[in-house]
Amino acid sequence: MPRFHLAVPVDDLAAARRFYGEVLGLAQGRSADTWTDWNLHGHQFVTHLAPGRRERVHNPVDGHDVPVPHFGLVLTVPDFHELADRLRAAGTEFVIEPYVRFEGLPGEQWTMFLLDPAGNALEFKAFADDAQVFAV
Repeated sequence: MPRFHLAVPVDDLAAARRFYGEVLGLAQGRSADTWTDWNLHGHQFVTHLAPGRRERVHNPVDGHDVPVPHFGLVLTVPDFHELADRLRAAGTEFVIEPYVRFEGLPGEQWTMFLLDPAGNALEFKAFADDAQVFAV
């Protein structure tokens, strides 16, 4: 399966290194004074120092205001709950607490949203039935 490469701006590289390395537990790759590579479950994820705030937009989904843009991973259900527990233990403030979205409908999934220290929105989700990932 092809891997994706994603680079996101952060305004404090030390805070990003603590969050992605210690809170999320990602393995750090190459780095320099202005960027850090991360292994995001086999994908190349890079935090680049880029001070300045961006305007955030929200879209309504299943009764919640979903932050846009956002990125994340589709995990297994046990991995989703393990990560949710890890985030709670770290004192993470969720934008949308972990819950089951679209319950009883096509695409039923566990989901949670949070912000990294730079305000980048992350979504982690899990499907009990992987065939539902692209269900219509």
